[in-house]
Amino acid sequence: MAHPPKAGGPRLAYLDWMRGLAALIMLQGHVFHSLTAKPEQQGSVFVLSQFVGGIAPAVFLFLTGVTLAFMMDSRAKRGATPGERWRTALRRSGYFFGIAFLFRLQLWLFAAGQSPWTSLFKVDVLNCMGLAVLLLSPMALLDTPRRARLAAITGAAVAVVSPLISALDWSAVHPYVRAYFVPDYNYFSLFPWAAFLAFGLAGGSVLRLVPSADLPRLMQWSALVGMALWAVGRYVSDLPYPLYPKSDFWLDSPLLIVIKMGIVLMLLSLAFVWTRYINPARWSLLQQLGSTSLLVYWVHIELVYGRWFGGMKEAMPTAVAAIIALIVIAAMVLLSMAKTGNGNMRPLPILLKEKLGLAQALPAPAAGD
Repeated sequence: MAHPPKAGGPRLAYLDWMRGLAALIMLQGHVFHSLTAKPEQQGSVFVLSQFVGGIAPAVFLFLTGVTLAFMMDSRAKRGATPGERWRTALRRSGYFFGIAFLFRLQLWLFAAGQSPWTSLFKVDVLNCMGLAVLLLSPMALLDTPRRARLAAITGAAVAVVSPLISALDWSAVHPYVRAYFVPDYNYFSLFPWAAFLAFGLAGGSVLRLVPSADLPRLMQWSALVGMALWAVGRYVSDLPYPLYPKSDFWLDSPLLIVIKMGIVLMLLSLAFVWTRYINPARWSLLQQLGSTSLLVYWVHIELVYGRWFGGMKEAMPTAVAAIIALIVIAAMVLLSMAKTGNGNMRPLPILLKEKLGLAQALPAPAAGD
């Protein structure tokens, strides 16, 4: 969802491809979640849709960590002091908090009285990014090798303590604050979701340390480590010996983090192979979506969960929801292409700017014309 900082250089195709895949998974998951009739939500199609959809936030958070690592490393190579790098990371955190609030404000205003004002304080994935980047910002003080190691340790620590955070008594803490930290199905809390961003910070640091000629070998290792994590996570989660006195596997289990990180690393390798060897030059739907993931996220949430579908919410057969999902995906691709331009098509913002500039440059018509 977050874009790589421009200061880090040109966009990397495999990161955009991976981000676009996450956007595609997110789009179908949200459409099915919003429109599928309650009786059909027990069906295999809906269950599979939501199961697969659970990987999208992990990918977005991981890639946010990767781009944060790129930004820290790039600033260091251009001679920025540790303090300057830290302030840049803090501004990045403020950026996420700012767009998170604007996003919630827009949804509330467009709801026109149908949404309570308390929805402005819902902790969504953008809020989680803001807080996680804020807490990880001191990593900018380190050099890249130490940052990679400490970020990986931090990600593992967040995953391991998440069930313990759930077990604490948080009744004395205000609900708005609690939502930022305590695992909850309704929010993207710091625990356990920030683990993915920390792992992304570690992974992005490793990517900056490896020479470009060695990237193919690194991606082979990414695939192998990913498969190992997935296999070990699945095996241990099936054992009849609980790791914690109380833990909800689908909410705060470290093993779920291990499984998802395995999938994320395999997707990273797949994205690299696809964009480097299979489709290195041709237009890609996934890269297109990935290059404008924040815009796609913002607009589709309003479209899918706002007032636009009216009485269709939780009332559509699975087949109809699938058709609407395809329509929404096509609309988001067209929106993305309008934003960036494609082929001979110029970006819509530039066209509008030129038209407005032309209109302002024309002399006002004389009276009687």
